[in-house]
Amino acid sequence: MRSKTLFKVAAVAGMLALTGCASKIAQPEKYSGFLKSYSDLKETTSASGKPELRWIDPDYKPANYDSIVYNPIVFYPVPKPTTQVGEKALSDILNYTNTQMKQAISERKTLVTTAGPRSLIFRGAITGVDSSSEGLQFYEVVPVALIVAGTQMATGHRTMDTSLYFEGELIDPKTNKPVIKVVRKGEGKDLSNENTPLTAETMKAVIDEMAIDAVKFDPNQK
Repeated sequence: MRSKTLFKVAAVAGMLALTGCASKIAQPEKYSGFLKSYSDLKETTSASGKPELRWIDPDYKPANYDSIVYNPIVFYPVPKPTTQVGEKALSDILNYTNTQMKQAISERKTLVTTAGPRSLIFRGAITGVDSSSEGLQFYEVVPVALIVAGTQMATGHRTMDTSLYFEGELIDPKTNKPVIKVVRKGEGKDLSNENTPLTAETMKAVIDEMAIDAVKFDPNQK
């Protein structure tokens, strides 16, 4: 009986310890491979104070560019719909992300269809959507698949945290090398349990924050 009690105490202590371990930025094991290199990324904050990983070429001069070729944001890798994240949800999330980000980027530079001598090329991807039982971090990110992880309490289901991962870059077509790279993790709305479907509404605030930060981005903030 005493051993069972000790086991329960140890389990609770473990869960409490893990509660503080959730990172606000994407960890290396979450990198998708969409970007060619991640080694030079540094932790920083966005214009609105959100944590993100970023790299800016020290030779980058915004005044050298006046237009951007916008390549639509994609899922990377290509997702497989699940019971909790259906095909419509995936489509709605991607469409909303493209609408918001394209508008945001157009507020910074003129959008063009063909790169010229003063153009940059934008490419970006949603690289993951995941969830975990609130307060537990025993979960694995599968690209754009919602995973029920951890354990259920005997008294019922646990609230599910949701996160969206994004990777993007601006490329100079003259060198075919990036001048800016960003990797970001955003927290969406909680789901009441693992049977609650994830929708675009779950992630809208995350996407809106990314768009706002794209408009307010200060390239002098390294």
